[in-house]
Amino acid sequence: MSACVPTRTSDSTHPKRVHPPHSPPPGPRRRFRIAGADVSASIAVFLIALPLSLGIALATGAPLQAGLVAAAVGGIVVGRLGGSPLQVSGPAAGLTVVTADLIQRYGWRTTCAVTVLAGVAQLGLGCLRVARTALAVSPAIVHGMLAGIGVTIAVAQLHIVLGGTPQSSVLDNLLALPAQLAGLQPAAVAVSVLTLSLLLIWPRIPGRTGRLLRTMPAPLVAVAGATATASLAGLTLPKVDLPSWRSHALAGLPEGPALGVAAAVLTITLVCSVQSLLGAVAVDKLIASRPGLITSPATRAPRVGRSDLDRELLGQGAANIVSGSLGGLPVAGVAVRSSANVHAGAVSRNSTMLHGVLVVVAALLMVPILELIPLASLAALVMAVGIQMVSLHHIRTVTRHREVLVYAATTLAVVFLNVLQGVILGIAVAVAVALNRLAHTRITHDEREGVHHIQVRGQLTFLAVPRLSRALHLVPHGSPAVVELDGSFMDHAAYEALQDWQKTHTAQGGSVELTGRRLGTGTITPAAAGAGAGTGGEEPTVPAAPGAGTPLADCRCRPWTPWRNHQCEVPPSGPSSGISPGGHPAKEPVAAPGTVPGGHPAGRSVGTTGPAGAAGHPSSTEPEPHPTTPPSTTATSTATTSTTPASAAPGSPAPTSTSPASHAPGGTASDSSPLDSQEPSTPQEPGSHQLVRGISAFQRNTAPLVRGELARLAREGQRPTQLFLTCADSRLVTSMITSSGPGDLFVVRNVGNLVPPPGEESGDDSVGAAIEYAVDVLNVRSITVCGHSGCGAMQALLGSEPGGQQTPLKRWLRHGLPSLERMADDSHPWPRLAGRAPADAVEQLCLTNVVQQLDHLRAHSSVARALRAGALELHGLYFHVGEAQTYLLTGGGGDELFDHVGVADLTA
Repeated sequence: MSACVPTRTSDSTHPKRVHPPHSPPPGPRRRFRIAGADVSASIAVFLIALPLSLGIALATGAPLQAGLVAAAVGGIVVGRLGGSPLQVSGPAAGLTVVTADLIQRYGWRTTCAVTVLAGVAQLGLGCLRVARTALAVSPAIVHGMLAGIGVTIAVAQLHIVLGGTPQSSVLDNLLALPAQLAGLQPAAVAVSVLTLSLLLIWPRIPGRTGRLLRTMPAPLVAVAGATATASLAGLTLPKVDLPSWRSHALAGLPEGPALGVAAAVLTITLVCSVQSLLGAVAVDKLIASRPGLITSPATRAPRVGRSDLDRELLGQGAANIVSGSLGGLPVAGVAVRSSANVHAGAVSRNSTMLHGVLVVVAALLMVPILELIPLASLAALVMAVGIQMVSLHHIRTVTRHREVLVYAATTLAVVFLNVLQGVILGIAVAVAVALNRLAHTRITHDEREGVHHIQVRGQLTFLAVPRLSRALHLVPHGSPAVVELDGSFMDHAAYEALQDWQKTHTAQGGSVELTGRRLGTGTITPAAAGAGAGTGGEEPTVPAAPGAGTPLADCRCRPWTPWRNHQCEVPPSGPSSGISPGGHPAKEPVAAPGTVPGGHPAGRSVGTTGPAGAAGHPSSTEPEPHPTTPPSTTATSTATTSTTPASAAPGSPAPTSTSPASHAPGGTASDSSPLDSQEPSTPQEPGSHQLVRGISAFQRNTAPLVRGELARLAREGQRPTQLFLTCADSRLVTSMITSSGPGDLFVVRNVGNLVPPPGEESGDDSVGAAIEYAVDVLNVRSITVCGHSGCGAMQALLGSEPGGQQTPLKRWLRHGLPSLERMADDSHPWPRLAGRAPADAVEQLCLTNVVQQLDHLRAHSSVARALRAGALELHGLYFHVGEAQTYLLTGGGGDELFDHVGVADLTA
C-alpha cells in the first residue's frame, strides 16, 4: 500500500448571495423560531413545576396563586434575562422555611415587599460583579443549609399528611407529633401514601413499558393519581382553593422593625443568590455531558455557552422584583426542574420561557381542575422533596473531606434557629476548623538504630515553635538526626528556630538531614553551619563533605519537573566541579563522617527525600540562585508521581505516572503523594538500584497515605467507571491527564491504541478479552480511545512498505491499516482539530485512527449490547504531548471534530 496520502482543498458548497453592485449586502432575515426540542422540554418542565409550585406555596402558608406567579415569572423573566440559558427558576424548596417565617412574623404583603428589596439587592450585587464570590462558600455549609431546610419541611408537612395542621417551629412540630398520630385522618393518610408510592415506583418501572411511561414526570403522575382516586372514591378532604385573581394580594410597604426587615432581606438575598449560582454551575456540568449542546453539529457554531454568573444574578434580581410586586414567592434556580430541562433535550432559553407561558395559561384556564387536588397529596409531594434534600451522597462527601462538623453545625442551626443564623454559624465553624488545621501540628521524636528522627506533621508556624524546640533538644549532642517536615508552609519564626538549632547541633559535631516537601536533601556536616533550611520553593545549599564531588543540593529540581526521566543534571561549575560532559557527577562523593556511602547517615535506610514540591523526583532543569532570606510561602505544586520501575531497562530511567492527589477517591493521595520522594539517580545507575530506591521511597512516604484507600479497594474489589484504551508510549500518562486515582480506570495499553476487529482471523484476543471483561463484568459506563501526537505506530504505518519479513510488530500493525485506508478514502471527511489544522500527515493519521478504532469497538458484541441498552458511552481523545493539551472528539455522522476539553469536559 502506498504511504502517500492525497491532500485536499476545502471547497464551499454553499451558494453565494448575489446583490446589486455598489450596495451593502442584505442583512440576515430574522425569524423567531422555537425548536421542537424546546417545545417538548418546556412541556416536561411545566408538568413538574405545576404541582411543585402549589405544594411549596402550601408549605410556606402563602396564597396558592403565589406559587404560580413565581413559577411564571421565574420562567419568563429569568429565562429571558438570566445568564444560564437552560436553568429553570421558580419557587424553590430551599426558600420555604425562610418565607414561612417571614409570613408568620410580618404578614404576606410585607413578605412580598421583602422579596422586592431582595431583588434590588441582587441587582446591586450583579452590577458589582461579585457573583463568583458566592462560590467561595464551603460546600459543606451549602449542603448543611439545604439539609436543615429539608428536615424542617419534612417535619412540618408530616402534620398535613396525617390530616392536621403544622406548628410554627420544628421543635413544636416534634412535640405535637404524638397527639397528631393519635388523631390522624385515614383519608388524608391514604391519599398521601398513594402519592408517595407513585413517586417511588413510577421512575423504577422496568422494560420498554417503563421507558414509555417515564416520559410523564413522576410528580405529575403522583398528584394526578391521588386526585383521581380521591374524586372517584368521594373522599372528603381539604383541597386546593384558588380564589379569584381579582382578590390576589400584591406587595405593600414593609411593616415591622427596620432591623428585622433588613435581616429578612439579607437572608432572602443570600439563599436565593447562592442556590441560583450553584445551580447554574451544576447546569453547566450537565450541558458539558451533552457535546451536541455545546456546538451545533451542522455549523460548529456555539449553541449553549457556559453560564454568565453575573448576568444570572441580574436576571434573578429582576425576577424577584417582578414576582414580589405581583404577589409571588421569592424566585431562585431550581435543580429538579433544571436537570429535567437539560435531560428533556432543551437547546436554548426558549424552553424555559415557554414553560413560564404554560404556567400562566394553566393559572388562568385550569383553575377548576387544580381545585380538585387534595392538600394532603401536595403535602406528601413537598415532604418527599424535603427528604431528598438530606442527601446521603453529600454526607459521604463531607465525611471523606473531614467537614462533618461544619455540615452538622449548619444543619442543626438551620433546624432549631433559622437559615441566616445557621449559615453564619456554619461559616464560623468552617473558619474555626480551617484555623485548627493550620495551627494543629504533630511533632514526634524517636530513635532508630542510633539515628534520631524528628517528624513534623502539619504546617510549621510560630504556634508550634515551643513544641518543636522541645523535640529538637531531645537529640543528644554529636548525634545524627533526621528532621522530616510534612507540610507545605513554614513561617519565619519556625525557620529561625530550626536554623538556630541546626547551627548549634552541627557545630557540636552532629549531622542533620532535612527532608520534606520543599526542602533539599543532604547530610549537613559542621561545614554546613549557616546553611539555610529554605522553604517556599528554594532548596537549601548543603555543601558536601570535604573532597566530595558534586554537592547534592546543586541538583536543583523544580516542582513541575518530576516526569523528566528522573534525571537530575547539575549545572556546569568549572573544571574543578567534578562534572562529566554529560552533566553528571564524575565520581561518587566521599562519605562524610557519620555517614555511609551515598551521603546517608549511619544506620539510615536507603532512600532520602528530594525536592518535595515535585513529589521528590529529581529532574533536570536550569539552576536558579537561592535567596538570602528564606521566603515564607506555601507550596504550589499538587502533582504527585509514582514510579513504574518494572518497565525500566538497566541504566535507563523509569517512566512515571502522575495525578493530583486531591482527585483520589476518599480524599487520599492518588497513585502517589506530594510527600513521595526518591533518590537522585544518575543514568549510570543500574535499573535494579532504581527499582529498590523507588520502592523504598514509596513504602516510606506514600504507602502510609494511600493505605486506607487501597485497603478499601481491596475489601470492595475494583469498580472502575471507565475503560481507557490508549497507546503504550511512555510519555502518555493516563492517570495524569485524567486526574484519576486507584480504582478509577481500567486501562488497556498497546502500540498504537489499536482495537482489533472481532472475529478477524489470527486476531489478538487480549484487547477483546479486556473489552468484554470491562463491559460485561465490571460494568464500566464509558470507553475512551486515546491517541497522541508523535505516535510511533502511526509513523510506522505511513512509512510501511508491502512485503518483507512479517515480524511481530508488523503483524500487530496490520490492525491499523483500516485507519490508513480511511484517511486515503475521499468519501470520508478527515477528522479535524479545533483552532488549527493538523501539523502533518502523522497527526492526521493519529486523529483518523481514533475515529476508526471507535468503529472497531462498536463491532464488539458486548459493546454493541451495552450501547443499545444506553448503559455505555464511547469517547475519543487526542493528547498532544508537546502542548500538554487534550482534545475531545465531538460531533459525528461524518463531521468529527477534536475540540478542547476546556470547552467540552469529558468528566462533567
